[in-house]
Amino acid sequence: MAAKTYDEASVKKLRGIEPVQRLPGMYTRTSDPTHIIQEAIDNAADEAVGGHADRIDVTLHRDQSVSVADNGRGIPVGPHPEEKIPTVQLVFTELHAGAKFSRTEADAAYKFSGGLHGVGVSVTNALSERLEVEVKRDGGVYRIAFANGAVAQKLKKLRSCPAKQTGTSLRIWPNRKYFDSPKVSLPDLERIVRSKAVLLPGVEVVLNIEGPKETTTRTWSYPEGMKGYLTELLADAQPVAAIFDGENYIKERDGFAVGEGAAWAFAFVEDNKGYGESYANLIPTPAGGTHEAGLRDGIFAAVNAFVEHHDMMPRGIKLVAEDVWSRTVFFLSAKVLEPQFHGQTKEKLSNRDAFKLVSSMVRDPLELWLNRNVEWGRQIADLVIRQAVERSRSVQKVERRKSSSVVILPEKLTDCETTSLEENELFLVEGDSAGGSAKQARDKRFQAIYKMRGKTLNSWEVKRELLFSNAEIHDIAVAIGVDPHGPDAEPDLSGLRYGKIASMTDADVDGAHIAVLLLTLFYRHFPKLIERGHIYVASPPLYKIEIPAHGKRPAKKLYALDEEERKSIFDRARDDGVNLGSISIQRFKGLGEMNPAQLWETTLCPDTRRLLQVRIEDRDQTFAIFNMLMSKREAERRCAWMEEKGDQVEADV
Repeated sequence: MAAKTYDEASVKKLRGIEPVQRLPGMYTRTSDPTHIIQEAIDNAADEAVGGHADRIDVTLHRDQSVSVADNGRGIPVGPHPEEKIPTVQLVFTELHAGAKFSRTEADAAYKFSGGLHGVGVSVTNALSERLEVEVKRDGGVYRIAFANGAVAQKLKKLRSCPAKQTGTSLRIWPNRKYFDSPKVSLPDLERIVRSKAVLLPGVEVVLNIEGPKETTTRTWSYPEGMKGYLTELLADAQPVAAIFDGENYIKERDGFAVGEGAAWAFAFVEDNKGYGESYANLIPTPAGGTHEAGLRDGIFAAVNAFVEHHDMMPRGIKLVAEDVWSRTVFFLSAKVLEPQFHGQTKEKLSNRDAFKLVSSMVRDPLELWLNRNVEWGRQIADLVIRQAVERSRSVQKVERRKSSSVVILPEKLTDCETTSLEENELFLVEGDSAGGSAKQARDKRFQAIYKMRGKTLNSWEVKRELLFSNAEIHDIAVAIGVDPHGPDAEPDLSGLRYGKIASMTDADVDGAHIAVLLLTLFYRHFPKLIERGHIYVASPPLYKIEIPAHGKRPAKKLYALDEEERKSIFDRARDDGVNLGSISIQRFKGLGEMNPAQLWETTLCPDTRRLLQVRIEDRDQTFAIFNMLMSKREAERRCAWMEEKGDQVEADV
């Protein structure tokens, strides 16, 4: 085969929405098309946020297409002053085209919106087999249609209408080739639509579901706003005091933009099942983020101040944020002028200032409310103090409570069937979504799953006798069946329940951080498990690559651990004469995006997975690195090291 030439002609530029179609997993969730529908709903909600719309209609049709309509201002249809094509066409066919980049300007079309990147509905169009747009604006009804992202029917004025009639209507047929499942998730769609009713007081939000014989219509309305919805969210859980709801926004510039702030509703429950929903500029953030952390901080600060003011804390007991947060059921809606999210799917807010913003908005009103309603305040204080006492009384060694000689295991552990130490494997999995997929994917005969909630404690400087004040660490120790110990100890390993204990986290920055925290825990407090070869790190892939059949070569499905492997696979395919444009690639944002079959094939199956055993080659060097990275006293040296090594890091940003 002739050598390939690398010259100026080798450099290609992807235009319009072509990057989305080449790498859809970079722009949306590819498990199903629900997220590209959400992008259209979010645009309609942005019109309502600005006070331009008071109705949003969503229809799930029998053919799995979805219509989204609002009575907002309507997308402009005239020629764009620079691009010289209809503006509505530009919005749907070009990335980074939108009216939400100039929100800091006084006459900005959108002040507070979720769409900042200008890629939302262009992604929807790129991944749709067909998309039809109808706009009412400027006394006319206009229509344009797209097929596979390209214009299929040019913009045309259909008829005249009263000037006061305005709005935008889309009908979207997702292209099944880009998604694992072609069907829109009805539960997710209902949740998205219902949340808009909560977040947009005075806006009528309707969901129509076309059935084989008739159409079901659901209209959501919450006269009490978030408080009414939270009452519904609480279900059978009984709060110990009344729901506290409110809102607080910046009225004068004080480090934040006027209008930034938050609205909330939360309650405290007895059953230690804290949970909730958070939103940033009406965008759901199921992975939380800085606004949710700010709410946690504000609630804790107010409750702690109440406890101290009324001198309620028992001697020797200290309240921590988790004592309060684990008893909180919440609904949070934050407004941020320039929202920044982790990735285009926008599941986690990352604005650093949002933490301080929400915390300051919530703390003072809650503290005032607690002191005005002292009886409720005392009931809440009693609840969190009991939690603190229970935490403080956690045994200093692992407590394996027994009944008929049977170990009582943590609820978050899904155990395996066999008792063979050599065969059994435990996977410490990040989050409920990934944990659910892992439970379905595993071989339940010898593989166990423990679902962690977020990031575990940095245990580097935690004294061993206080280690189990952290419930997560306590439960992990109970699950594995070994007590914490030092490097020179000879611990009793007779209770060890798994021959392999592996961290299994997302292939991104947060996942790497969680893996490091777990490695810190095992290195610092369970060193004999590392020494005897029991600790592993699972390596899920970042990409799934499908190469079509070509010549005499069959189709291939490959997985790439990182960007370097992806490039290597593409290089080999090009050398084999494969048209690179025909290769399908999916980028996994996290383990939860993999279906069970994919998770088994890539991460759990002993024959095909990559499971790295943790070994210590140089004890002194290993200790020095851990100490520099994890010690609070090494902040200055750690900062210098990060500045020195920063250009060597590949980060998912």
